[in-house]
Amino acid sequence: MHTEEGLKREIGLWGLTSNIINIVIGSGIFVLPALVSEGLGAAGILAYLFCGFLVTLIMLCFAEVGSLVTITGGAYAYVETAFGKYPGFLASNLLIFGTSLMASAAVANALANTLSYLFPLFGDPWFRAGFFITIFTGLATVNVIGIRQGISLVKFLTLAKLTPLLLLVVWGSTEIALENLRWLQEPSMGEVGKVALVLFFAFQGAESSLSVSGEVRNPGKTVPRGIMLSFLIILIIYVAVQLVAQGILGAAFPEYKTAPLAEAARRIMGPAGVTLMIAGAAVSMFGYLTSDLLNMPRVLFRAAKDGVIPVRPLAFVHSRFATPYIAVIAFSALGCVFAITGEFKQLAILSSSSVLLVYMGVALSAIRLKARGNNASSTFRIPGGNVIPAFAVITILWFLSNLSVEEMTGLAVMLAALSALYLLIKYRGLDRKGTR
Repeated sequence: MHTEEGLKREIGLWGLTSNIINIVIGSGIFVLPALVSEGLGAAGILAYLFCGFLVTLIMLCFAEVGSLVTITGGAYAYVETAFGKYPGFLASNLLIFGTSLMASAAVANALANTLSYLFPLFGDPWFRAGFFITIFTGLATVNVIGIRQGISLVKFLTLAKLTPLLLLVVWGSTEIALENLRWLQEPSMGEVGKVALVLFFAFQGAESSLSVSGEVRNPGKTVPRGIMLSFLIILIIYVAVQLVAQGILGAAFPEYKTAPLAEAARRIMGPAGVTLMIAGAAVSMFGYLTSDLLNMPRVLFRAAKDGVIPVRPLAFVHSRFATPYIAVIAFSALGCVFAITGEFKQLAILSSSSVLLVYMGVALSAIRLKARGNNASSTFRIPGGNVIPAFAVITILWFLSNLSVEEMTGLAVMLAALSALYLLIKYRGLDRKGTR
């Protein structure tokens, strides 16, 4: 079924759920458990539950607005619908450049670094550059050919990345020493909050996964169901991994910050366990890239279609494959360039704060659309009216208050630069060249 945008609604519940899981469960779960254990010990489970609760608030806002605004673009489309072009311009650019593009380049480098443990050739800069060109070109090709092919690859990689984690949980659960799970003391809320602030970033990613909303079948029901189902699965997996690894490694857990799950697997499976976890981490990172190169070109496409980003070819749809092929190629090419040059490190620091601003924009969009009565046609409504969106906004502001002065300054500079660019676009009348 083609939409008014010329795209096809090919994605069902499992496809959307896989897409969210694939991009949220990235490389973080293979590293962060050791940091959680270092901060809270056996009580680290509290940080996961706290993050799960806070992310649920935010995702409920996504679910309500996503069931109402069903065009391509995800969080950008939600903000633009609620507040207009300027907030939409900020949201789209924060998503594309402040969050996703830099993260993709960083994950590509992390993938190469991980593979270098088994294959030293990945440390050679020329081979590394060729590797980046190969994966970005390959993923771009898959996503130009069709959304069905792209989402099929996402489904496969989701199962592939979950397999080693589930094996660790099942096998490791028989090797747990219960004394390693005993709390030595009850942590304060401040201690839990500090660790949760770091751990929170292992839960982000759904904002880009929902960029394919314009290609989801029955989005009014599929989007909220996909969000809730995926985060339930993610939370269960995260909690299980933390408990098993803590139960196996005990007080030594924080000593293995580079590859804590590989060490846990080594203790129960031997050297083969290390290889399995490194391979799992590599697949997980590649899975993230797969989803990101599926999702984020849709934001470019929608922003260009609306005239928010005044580059008309980005809104073109392939006549045969019904995909936003120019946007796919452009995003992939930029990601490849940043991955090769490595000039993304300073901007990568801003990625976490950028996504928090986008989250806050979606929560405020839920409030705004309620006030305008737009949510009357929504197939999913947040219980309690504006209580949950308001609490989500307060929570996000609390997270942002924990940024360093340098990070806050960098974020302010980025917002000022984007605002100046928006004014220039308006002054030159380029925003009227969209292809609605």
